[in-house]
Amino acid sequence: MLLPLFPLKSIFFPGETVPLHIFEERYKQLIQDCRNEAVTFGIPVYIYNQIAYGTEVQLVEVVNTYEGGEMDVVCVGRQVFKVMSFQNKLPGKLYAGGEVELLENIRDATQELKMGVLNKIKVLYELMDVPFTFMPIDKFNMYGIIHKIGLSFEQEYQLLQMSKESERLSYINSHLSTTIGVLKAVDKAKGVIKMNGDFKNFDPLDFEDFKIR
Repeated sequence: MLLPLFPLKSIFFPGETVPLHIFEERYKQLIQDCRNEAVTFGIPVYIYNQIAYGTEVQLVEVVNTYEGGEMDVVCVGRQVFKVMSFQNKLPGKLYAGGEVELLENIRDATQELKMGVLNKIKVLYELMDVPFTFMPIDKFNMYGIIHKIGLSFEQEYQLLQMSKESERLSYINSHLSTTIGVLKAVDKAKGVIKMNGDFKNFDPLDFEDFKIR
């Protein structure tokens, strides 16, 4: 599958809203082509000085157009892909493109795995004193929580490459367990520090039984 490509140091997931500010001539042309021909384009992630995986996105709306032709646009993520080839300019175009292979999204996660992840997110948010709205299990969307659980850029990129939902959730479950453990340890350390700052009553030692070796 040939896609126009818009490489960025950003990660977007299927279903995610993608706001973009368009100012380069090549991407102005790309957005115009998306409007005129209803084509989609890909946002490959620039990481480790290369591009290998990304997300196909579809233009939803041009929100603002400025005097110089710059635009604020909103797109939506569709499907993850692997980059198979790259051209700096597609024939007759200013923008880049390349052949991509769409990754299948295998929905194989059990209800138990989903519920386990949701419960851990609830614990995480409680430890951080952040409001948490419990997501009904039948509306569970892992992609909707990825940016909200403290993953690093590199960790999100690892998740992007996983085609199995069970694998992604197991990865998130492990991350949450580690993060919760760290936060609990910090909480405990805060308690110890606070306690050490208070005046304490100590029972005096009885020196009668002391011996010097």
